[in-house]
Amino acid sequence: MASTTVAEPIATQSRSRFSRYGCAPYVFISPFFLLFGLFFLFPSLSALILGLFRWNGIGEITWVGLANYERIFNDSVFWQAAGNTLTYTAASVFIIMPLALVLAVLLNAKTLRFATVWRAMYFTPVVVSTVATSLVFQILLNENSGLVNAPLIALGFDPIDWLGDRAFVKTALIMVIGWRSLGLLTIYFLAGLQSIPGELYEAAEIDGAGTIQRFFNVTVPLLRPIILFVSIIVMLQAIQVFDEPRILTEGGPANASLSIVQYLYERGFERLRFGFASSVGTVLFAVVFVISFIQLRFFGTFGEDEGS
Repeated sequence: MASTTVAEPIATQSRSRFSRYGCAPYVFISPFFLLFGLFFLFPSLSALILGLFRWNGIGEITWVGLANYERIFNDSVFWQAAGNTLTYTAASVFIIMPLALVLAVLLNAKTLRFATVWRAMYFTPVVVSTVATSLVFQILLNENSGLVNAPLIALGFDPIDWLGDRAFVKTALIMVIGWRSLGLLTIYFLAGLQSIPGELYEAAEIDGAGTIQRFFNVTVPLLRPIILFVSIIVMLQAIQVFDEPRILTEGGPANASLSIVQYLYERGFERLRFGFASSVGTVLFAVVFVISFIQLRFFGTFGEDEGS
């Protein structure tokens, strides 16, 4: 009985000391930092360092300094892949994202019947495997037997080689990327639209604002945080696009559809130039960071608007 009485004050004193020094919060959040360091920070720093060396994965590591970066910017294939990736990104931000916003507005209409069915229908491509999607579109876009060319052939026009013609291959890939990502972006915008109070639209309508005026003066300003979030998500997905060009075209014809990530993959895992591939990844990270920072500044996320 006495030992129990003595143990209780000791335990209470230990708990109070533990709380007094503020160690408890750090212990509880330590799993996040451990996982962050193990799976993000360590690989990122390793890639940054490896970009300064020449290594084929099994042989001797040779210090080359900034030679890998110099080789990147002197490689015409890299600039071609960068141009292709820029095209995918621009199409995603300025075509697919506005289309998703318009689609969300239509799905949010009070007069829409079977709204749940329509929303599920547009979201379905998100849960379909990217590989399966690419294989299906490979059949649909076939020059001679694809369903996309069937109307052209029926009207007497020559079929389009969507995946083999430099003039059409990026358009075909943008269609596939748009079909796959449109549903998820629509859900993001739809969630934002449903958080806007209906009284604001009623007040704008009383003031004489039409449908278009309500959209640009009420909907768009209140969706500003959602637009920022979606634009960053879209940009990251477009810059890191890999599956579609890899499966549909393998980067061809003549690198006309090659993406930056595919370029990195081929240099690293097919040609075993891991140091060079790491430097490409570092450049890609820097570009993504700068663009994301510009987007955050443009949308006023750092509080300039609050202080003005």
